[in-house]
Amino acid sequence: MIDLMTRGRLAGLVAAWLLAGCASTQGIAPEAQMRAPAVPQASSAPVAPVSSTWWRDFGDPQLDALVEQALRDSPTLGVARARLRRAQSASASARTADQPQFQGQLDFTHQRFSENGIVPPPLGGSVQDSATAQVNLNWELDFFGRNQSALQAALGSERAAQADVAAARVVLASNVARTYFQLVRLQEQAVVARRTLAQREEQLKLVRQRVGAGLDTNLELRQSEGALPEARQQLEALQESTQTTRNALAALVGAGELPDLAKLPTIAALHPVTTVPALPADLLGRRPDVAAARARVEAASEGVKQAEAEFYPSVNLVAFAGLTSLGLSNLVDLGSRQWGVGPAVRLPMFAQDRLRANLRGRTADLDAAIESYNGAVVEAIHEAADAVASLQSLARQLAEQRQALAAAEGAYDIALQRYRAGLGTFLNVLTAETAVLAQRRLGVDLAARVLDARVALYRALGGGATEDTAVAAH
Repeated sequence: MIDLMTRGRLAGLVAAWLLAGCASTQGIAPEAQMRAPAVPQASSAPVAPVSSTWWRDFGDPQLDALVEQALRDSPTLGVARARLRRAQSASASARTADQPQFQGQLDFTHQRFSENGIVPPPLGGSVQDSATAQVNLNWELDFFGRNQSALQAALGSERAAQADVAAARVVLASNVARTYFQLVRLQEQAVVARRTLAQREEQLKLVRQRVGAGLDTNLELRQSEGALPEARQQLEALQESTQTTRNALAALVGAGELPDLAKLPTIAALHPVTTVPALPADLLGRRPDVAAARARVEAASEGVKQAEAEFYPSVNLVAFAGLTSLGLSNLVDLGSRQWGVGPAVRLPMFAQDRLRANLRGRTADLDAAIESYNGAVVEAIHEAADAVASLQSLARQLAEQRQALAAAEGAYDIALQRYRAGLGTFLNVLTAETAVLAQRRLGVDLAARVLDARVALYRALGGGATEDTAVAAH
């Protein structure tokens, strides 16, 4: 009876000790909230997803080769892939926390025992050999979900790293395409500049003939001569920009072989014959950067749960079995057997301040992850809406520019005919020519902007990343 009462009191004492050791999480909670604004002008009908090889839509084998080379050799993408492998290894490590941990032990000691120690004679003062050969078991029983939360946090980080690889792939491919199209634009601008230089050389020859015939003065001659250096300077500036753009493209693709400038396609040949799609209602689910931000929120949320679980006791099942003896000759005797099994309870006594500080830190990490997600959502909607608006506006601008170019070329022809007939001045010809050249340059720029906006739209719609990763935003 006394034994039962003693055990009851001991159990009550242990329970009180456990309860006293548990710190409180009261007053610590996340402050940020996730927001999911509606996608503006979203199409009610399903919109076909972007292909993971969207750059092939432009029909240029050189561009295809450059993008594929960049995706293979880029250091930036290599860093993202290395981070993914690191996250995968962390997940694999976290999976083992709930599994029994076995450890083999084999010890051998050649020892002199103290004459004044706890070992009595005749062992005290003698030199003996001792050995142990056993297997140890340590199995943490995850009653409060700490290990499970740690695993889910690691898996969330892995999903985020996986989405980061997809996002880096989209960004790299779009940067290669945009830089390539910039190179094409500069080449077409150089064609206009060379045409301008040739045209002004012909005009100078005509003015000299007219001055020699007494039909023009030195004023017209000086005006015509002054137009040549300006045309040469513009051509030289374009050549400089072309070289720096080639350098940028080489850096993006890993300094590999670049296309011959003479073999670059025209802008008209690159223009994809596709309509501008409406923004899909599931836009946020197609964006790898949004998916990565969402995965980080999930990982941070599990980190908070893990920190909360730290407030509770950890219970381990400990066991061992093996042989131990004093003297190697006795190690394999049956009498050298030993074993043991029992629970081990560890309680964070008097650690409330440390545990609450850790929980506050994890909660702040969650708030930061939520706000990063909100920022990614806003940026995704902004980029997609801008890309659609730009393409729609550029189509209207190009239509107006073509009409303006036709009018400018007509005015130039009239001015040149009047000058040749002696009915107008050379200044009228230069003015009309300036308008034509400005329209030609503007036409090249607008057409190149269409290509750039098309790439921006592919990127804004996710770049086909959802075909390459299992991560999806909910």
